[in-house]
Amino acid sequence: MKYVCQVCGYVYDDDKETVPFASLPDDWTCPLCKAPKSAFKAEEEKKEEAAFDFGADADVTKVSAGQMAALCSNLARGADKQYKQEISELYTELADYFTKITPAVDDIGVDKLAELLAKDVKNYPGARAIADENKDRGAARAIVWGEKVTRMLQSLVEQYQKEGDKMLADTDIWLCTACGFVYIGDAPPEKCPVCKVPAWKFDKVEGR
Repeated sequence: MKYVCQVCGYVYDDDKETVPFASLPDDWTCPLCKAPKSAFKAEEEKKEEAAFDFGADADVTKVSAGQMAALCSNLARGADKQYKQEISELYTELADYFTKITPAVDDIGVDKLAELLAKDVKNYPGARAIADENKDRGAARAIVWGEKVTRMLQSLVEQYQKEGDKMLADTDIWLCTACGFVYIGDAPPEKCPVCKVPAWKFDKVEGR
């Protein structure tokens, strides 16, 4: 049996390992991206075909300033990854603008954040099915990256729920400037577990 990390794609192969995946301790983490054991799925396990749920009161024709900031930021990263620096800088300017005009929100708390991330993860199979049905390769690719980032955030929140502030004690936080992957450790990984760019593409998060 093979188990795949839903964040970085690392494969744990029972046939090649000395310990079966099911027998690994609950606090075992992915050796590449440090995602928890719960982030792994059996290779042959089919993703649940959930209907895409925007929410009962959602108006999909309207996009908030915060959503525009996130969209432009992701587009900037995508352009940077393709070495289109000028386009990346323009998207970054737009992202900065929308960030500035985004209204402040109350602290929703870690548990509520975990709940919202879980809902987003559940929606991705339905969103991917819509993109595939319409043969929209660009949307499908964006959905794949979006799911990876959402699962990465979910794994960090899950870890924080278990460890609290100890999770960030005596260590550093590194951000991949290409895909947004967050790594916690004394030094960035030699290669981003998600998008495979080298360590120099990571920025150290200061002033946290």
